[in-house]
Amino acid sequence: MAALASWGLRVELGQHVFDQWGPMAGRDEDRLADLNAAFADPGVRAVFAARGGAGAYRIADRLDTRAVRRDPKPLIGFSDCTHLHLALWRRCGLATLHGPYLTHGNDVLDEDTVRRLRQALTAPQAVTLRRDPGEATAAVGVGGTAHGILLGGLLTALSTEAGAGLPRLDGAILFLEHPLGQLRLVDRALTQLARSGALQGLRGVALGQFTGFAHDAATAHDGGWDVTDVLRDHFGDLGIPVLGGLPIGHGDHPPTLPLGTWATLDSAAGTLTVQPALS
Repeated sequence: MAALASWGLRVELGQHVFDQWGPMAGRDEDRLADLNAAFADPGVRAVFAARGGAGAYRIADRLDTRAVRRDPKPLIGFSDCTHLHLALWRRCGLATLHGPYLTHGNDVLDEDTVRRLRQALTAPQAVTLRRDPGEATAAVGVGGTAHGILLGGLLTALSTEAGAGLPRLDGAILFLEHPLGQLRLVDRALTQLARSGALQGLRGVALGQFTGFAHDAATAHDGGWDVTDVLRDHFGDLGIPVLGGLPIGHGDHPPTLPLGTWATLDSAAGTLTVQPALS
Protein backbone atom coordinates (compact mmCIF):
# COMPACT_ATOMS: atom_id res chain seq x y z
CA MET A 1 0.00 0.00 0.00
CA ALA A 2 2.94 2.31 0.62
CA ALA A 3 3.95 1.86 -3.01
CA LEU A 4 0.57 3.07 -4.23
CA ALA A 5 0.68 6.08 -1.94
CA SER A 6 4.16 6.93 -3.20
CA TRP A 7 2.70 7.29 -6.71
CA GLY A 8 0.45 10.04 -5.42
CA LEU A 9 -2.63 7.81 -5.23
CA ARG A 10 -5.16 8.02 -2.42
CA VAL A 11 -5.51 4.53 -0.93
CA GLU A 12 -8.83 3.61 0.65
CA LEU A 13 -9.31 0.35 2.54
CA GLY A 14 -12.52 -1.61 2.41
CA GLN A 15 -14.24 -1.80 5.77
CA HIS A 16 -13.75 -5.56 5.98
CA VAL A 17 -10.41 -5.91 4.21
CA PHE A 18 -8.67 -7.65 7.14
CA ASP A 19 -11.62 -9.80 8.25
CA GLN A 20 -11.50 -13.56 8.60
CA TRP A 21 -14.47 -15.88 8.94
CA GLY A 22 -13.38 -19.48 9.44
CA PRO A 23 -11.10 -20.28 6.49
CA MET A 24 -12.63 -17.47 4.42
CA ALA A 25 -11.45 -13.90 3.97
CA GLY A 26 -14.50 -12.52 5.76
CA ARG A 27 -18.25 -13.10 5.61
CA ASP A 28 -19.78 -13.22 2.15
CA GLU A 29 -22.08 -10.23 2.61
CA ASP A 30 -19.30 -8.08 4.06
CA ARG A 31 -16.80 -8.83 1.30
CA LEU A 32 -19.43 -8.38 -1.36
CA ALA A 33 -20.44 -5.01 0.08
CA ASP A 34 -16.82 -3.80 0.05
CA LEU A 35 -16.24 -4.99 -3.50
CA ASN A 36 -19.47 -3.62 -4.95
CA ALA A 37 -18.95 -0.30 -3.16
CA ALA A 38 -15.54 0.04 -4.81
CA PHE A 39 -16.94 -0.69 -8.27
CA ALA A 40 -19.79 1.79 -7.73
CA ASP A 41 -17.62 4.64 -6.39
CA PRO A 42 -16.66 7.03 -9.23
CA GLY A 43 -13.65 8.17 -7.21
CA VAL A 44 -12.15 4.68 -7.25
CA ARG A 45 -10.09 4.00 -10.38
CA ALA A 46 -8.72 0.52 -9.59
CA VAL A 47 -9.63 -2.25 -7.16
CA PHE A 48 -6.76 -4.14 -5.50
CA ALA A 49 -6.95 -7.41 -3.63
CA ALA A 50 -5.23 -7.25 -0.25
CA ARG A 51 -4.79 -11.04 -0.27
CA GLY A 52 -5.73 -13.98 -2.48
CA GLY A 53 -9.34 -13.97 -1.30
CA ALA A 54 -10.15 -17.45 0.03
CA GLY A 55 -13.77 -18.25 -0.74
CA ALA A 56 -14.13 -15.73 -3.57
CA TYR A 57 -16.14 -18.38 -5.45
CA ARG A 58 -18.95 -17.78 -2.93
CA ILE A 59 -19.54 -14.20 -4.13
CA ALA A 60 -18.40 -14.19 -7.76
CA ASP A 61 -21.94 -14.47 -9.17
CA ARG A 62 -23.23 -11.59 -7.04
CA LEU A 63 -21.05 -8.76 -8.32
CA ASP A 64 -22.87 -5.53 -9.20
CA THR A 65 -22.45 -5.85 -12.94
CA ARG A 66 -24.44 -2.69 -13.66
CA ALA A 67 -21.93 -0.69 -11.63
CA VAL A 68 -19.03 -2.40 -13.41
CA ARG A 69 -20.45 -1.64 -16.86
CA ARG A 70 -21.30 1.93 -15.91
CA ASP A 71 -17.77 2.71 -14.72
CA PRO A 72 -15.27 0.01 -15.76
CA LYS A 73 -12.13 -0.20 -13.64
CA PRO A 74 -9.53 -2.95 -13.34
CA LEU A 75 -9.38 -5.57 -10.62
CA ILE A 76 -5.82 -6.51 -9.62
CA GLY A 77 -5.09 -9.79 -7.86
CA PHE A 78 -4.48 -13.49 -8.39
CA SER A 79 -4.99 -16.90 -6.76
CA ASP A 80 -8.64 -17.09 -5.58
CA CYS A 81 -9.26 -13.75 -7.28
CA THR A 82 -9.37 -15.85 -10.45
CA HIS A 83 -13.06 -16.45 -9.66
CA LEU A 84 -13.66 -12.71 -9.83
CA HIS A 85 -11.55 -12.24 -12.97
CA LEU A 86 -13.60 -14.92 -14.72
CA ALA A 87 -16.92 -13.48 -13.56
CA LEU A 88 -16.02 -9.96 -14.65
CA TRP A 89 -15.00 -11.18 -18.10
CA ARG A 90 -18.01 -13.49 -18.56
CA ARG A 91 -20.63 -11.02 -17.37
CA CYS A 92 -19.12 -7.65 -18.31
CA GLY A 93 -16.34 -8.30 -20.84
CA LEU A 94 -13.98 -6.51 -18.43
CA ALA A 95 -10.25 -6.98 -18.91
CA THR A 96 -8.45 -7.31 -15.57
CA LEU A 97 -4.92 -7.74 -14.22
CA HIS A 98 -3.40 -10.92 -12.82
CA GLY A 99 -1.07 -9.10 -10.47
CA PRO A 100 0.32 -9.07 -6.95
CA TYR A 101 -1.92 -8.58 -3.99
CA LEU A 102 -0.82 -5.83 -1.68
CA THR A 103 0.30 -8.07 1.18
CA HIS A 104 2.02 -10.62 -1.05
CA GLY A 105 3.71 -13.23 1.12
CA ASN A 106 3.50 -10.82 4.08
CA ASP A 107 6.49 -9.02 2.55
CA VAL A 108 6.96 -5.62 0.96
CA LEU A 109 6.73 -5.90 -2.82
CA ASP A 110 10.13 -5.80 -4.48
CA GLU A 111 11.12 -2.93 -6.76
CA ASP A 112 10.69 -4.82 -10.05
CA THR A 113 7.25 -6.12 -9.08
CA VAL A 114 6.16 -2.59 -8.18
CA ARG A 115 7.60 -1.20 -11.44
CA ARG A 116 5.67 -3.68 -13.58
CA LEU A 117 2.47 -3.09 -11.64
CA ARG A 118 2.79 0.67 -12.03
CA GLN A 119 3.49 0.38 -15.74
CA ALA A 120 0.39 -1.77 -16.28
CA LEU A 121 -1.74 0.86 -14.58
CA THR A 122 -0.19 4.18 -15.62
CA ALA A 123 1.74 3.54 -18.85
CA PRO A 124 0.17 0.40 -20.33
CA GLN A 125 1.99 -1.50 -23.04
CA ALA A 126 2.22 -5.08 -24.24
CA VAL A 127 3.67 -7.52 -21.70
CA THR A 128 5.95 -10.38 -22.77
CA LEU A 129 6.68 -13.34 -20.52
CA ARG A 130 9.50 -15.70 -21.47
CA ARG A 131 9.98 -19.35 -20.70
CA ASP A 132 12.18 -19.88 -17.63
CA PRO A 133 14.08 -23.20 -17.84
CA GLY A 134 14.08 -23.31 -14.04
CA GLU A 135 10.30 -23.59 -13.76
CA ALA A 136 8.78 -27.04 -13.24
CA THR A 137 6.57 -26.69 -16.32
CA ALA A 138 9.37 -25.60 -18.68
CA ALA A 139 9.72 -29.12 -20.07
CA VAL A 140 6.09 -29.13 -21.24
CA GLY A 141 5.59 -27.83 -24.74
CA VAL A 142 3.90 -28.38 -28.09
CA GLY A 143 5.23 -26.40 -31.02
CA GLY A 144 3.35 -23.68 -32.83
CA THR A 145 1.99 -20.16 -32.59
CA ALA A 146 -1.44 -19.21 -31.27
CA HIS A 147 -3.45 -15.98 -31.14
CA GLY A 148 -6.46 -15.37 -28.93
CA ILE A 149 -7.89 -13.74 -25.83
CA LEU A 150 -5.90 -14.72 -22.74
CA LEU A 151 -8.08 -16.11 -19.95
CA GLY A 152 -7.36 -18.20 -16.88
CA GLY A 153 -5.39 -18.17 -13.66
CA LEU A 154 -5.59 -20.55 -10.72
CA LEU A 155 -6.26 -24.08 -12.01
CA THR A 156 -8.57 -25.13 -9.18
CA ALA A 157 -10.59 -21.93 -9.57
CA LEU A 158 -11.25 -22.73 -13.22
CA SER A 159 -12.26 -26.31 -12.42
CA THR A 160 -14.61 -25.06 -9.68
CA GLU A 161 -16.26 -22.68 -12.14
CA ALA A 162 -16.63 -25.35 -14.86
CA GLY A 163 -20.32 -25.92 -15.50
CA ALA A 164 -21.31 -22.83 -13.48
CA GLY A 165 -19.41 -19.59 -13.91
CA LEU A 166 -16.76 -20.41 -16.49
CA PRO A 167 -16.77 -18.20 -19.59
CA ARG A 168 -16.56 -19.77 -23.02
CA LEU A 169 -12.93 -20.59 -23.75
CA ASP A 170 -13.21 -21.52 -27.42
CA GLY A 171 -10.87 -19.25 -29.35
CA ALA A 172 -8.94 -18.36 -26.18
CA ILE A 173 -5.42 -18.98 -24.94
CA LEU A 174 -5.77 -20.66 -21.55
CA PHE A 175 -3.33 -19.65 -18.81
CA LEU A 176 -2.96 -21.96 -15.79
CA GLU A 177 -0.94 -21.95 -12.56
CA HIS A 178 -1.17 -24.08 -9.40
CA PRO A 179 0.47 -23.81 -5.96
CA LEU A 180 -0.36 -26.89 -3.91
CA GLY A 181 2.00 -29.63 -5.06
CA GLN A 182 -0.53 -32.48 -5.34
CA LEU A 183 -0.49 -34.42 -8.62
CA ARG A 184 -3.90 -35.97 -8.13
CA LEU A 185 -5.45 -32.56 -7.46
CA VAL A 186 -3.95 -31.26 -10.72
CA ASP A 187 -5.20 -34.31 -12.61
CA ARG A 188 -8.67 -34.04 -11.07
CA ALA A 189 -8.98 -30.36 -11.95
CA LEU A 190 -7.80 -30.87 -15.54
CA THR A 191 -10.12 -33.85 -15.96
CA GLN A 192 -13.05 -31.73 -14.75
CA LEU A 193 -12.22 -29.05 -17.31
CA ALA A 194 -11.96 -31.64 -20.07
CA ARG A 195 -15.23 -33.40 -19.12
CA SER A 196 -17.07 -30.08 -18.99
CA GLY A 197 -16.01 -29.34 -22.57
CA ALA A 198 -14.04 -26.27 -21.50
CA LEU A 199 -10.90 -27.34 -23.37
CA GLN A 200 -12.67 -27.67 -26.72
CA GLY A 201 -11.76 -24.99 -29.21
CA LEU A 202 -8.79 -23.58 -27.31
CA ARG A 203 -6.18 -21.82 -29.45
CA GLY A 204 -3.28 -22.50 -27.07
CA VAL A 205 -2.23 -23.23 -23.49
CA ALA A 206 0.18 -21.13 -21.39
CA LEU A 207 1.50 -22.85 -18.27
CA GLY A 208 2.82 -20.77 -15.41
CA GLN A 209 4.26 -21.85 -12.09
CA PHE A 210 3.21 -25.19 -10.62
CA THR A 211 4.90 -24.94 -7.24
CA GLY A 212 5.39 -27.30 -4.32
CA PHE A 213 6.17 -30.42 -6.33
CA ALA A 214 9.16 -32.46 -5.12
CA HIS A 215 10.23 -34.84 -7.87
CA ASP A 216 11.76 -37.47 -5.58
CA ALA A 217 8.69 -37.62 -3.36
CA ALA A 218 6.40 -37.77 -6.37
CA THR A 219 8.38 -40.66 -7.84
CA ALA A 220 7.86 -42.77 -4.74
CA HIS A 221 4.17 -41.96 -4.29
CA ASP A 222 2.86 -41.40 -7.81
CA GLY A 223 4.29 -44.22 -9.88
CA GLY A 224 7.26 -42.24 -11.15
CA TRP A 225 5.19 -39.34 -12.48
CA ASP A 226 5.81 -35.67 -11.76
CA VAL A 227 3.73 -32.65 -12.70
CA THR A 228 5.14 -32.49 -16.23
CA ASP A 229 3.79 -35.99 -16.93
CA VAL A 230 0.30 -34.99 -15.79
CA LEU A 231 0.35 -31.84 -17.91
CA ARG A 232 1.64 -33.67 -20.99
CA ASP A 233 -1.05 -36.32 -20.54
CA HIS A 234 -3.80 -33.69 -20.66
CA PHE A 235 -2.41 -31.21 -23.18
CA GLY A 236 -0.02 -33.17 -25.39
CA ASP A 237 -2.68 -34.46 -27.78
CA LEU A 238 -4.98 -31.45 -28.09
CA GLY A 239 -3.34 -30.42 -31.34
CA ILE A 240 -2.67 -26.85 -30.20
CA PRO A 241 0.48 -24.97 -29.14
CA VAL A 242 1.47 -25.38 -25.49
CA LEU A 243 4.07 -23.22 -23.74
CA GLY A 244 5.31 -24.14 -20.27
CA GLY A 245 7.79 -22.53 -17.93
CA LEU A 246 6.26 -19.06 -17.66
CA PRO A 247 7.40 -17.31 -14.45
CA ILE A 248 3.97 -16.32 -13.17
CA GLY A 249 1.86 -17.78 -10.39
CA HIS A 250 2.45 -18.29 -6.69
CA GLY A 251 6.22 -17.81 -6.86
CA ASP A 252 8.23 -14.79 -5.81
CA HIS A 253 8.21 -11.49 -7.76
CA PRO A 254 4.84 -11.93 -9.51
CA PRO A 255 4.54 -9.98 -12.77
CA THR A 256 1.39 -8.10 -13.72
CA LEU A 257 -0.32 -9.78 -16.67
CA PRO A 258 -3.48 -8.60 -18.45
CA LEU A 259 -6.39 -11.03 -18.69
CA GLY A 260 -9.17 -10.65 -21.23
CA THR A 261 -6.96 -9.07 -23.90
CA TRP A 262 -5.42 -10.27 -27.16
CA ALA A 263 -2.34 -12.45 -26.78
CA THR A 264 0.19 -14.28 -28.94
CA LEU A 265 1.82 -17.50 -27.79
CA ASP A 266 4.97 -18.64 -29.60
CA SER A 267 6.09 -22.00 -28.29
CA ALA A 268 9.29 -22.13 -30.35
CA ALA A 269 10.40 -18.69 -29.17
CA GLY A 270 9.22 -19.42 -25.63
CA THR A 271 7.18 -16.22 -25.37
CA LEU A 272 3.69 -15.11 -24.43
CA THR A 273 2.91 -11.52 -25.44
CA VAL A 274 -0.26 -9.93 -24.09
CA GLN A 275 -1.81 -6.62 -25.05
CA PRO A 276 -2.56 -4.09 -22.26
CA ALA A 277 -5.79 -4.17 -20.28
CA LEU A 278 -5.97 -0.38 -20.06
CA SER A 279 -5.74 2.17 -22.84
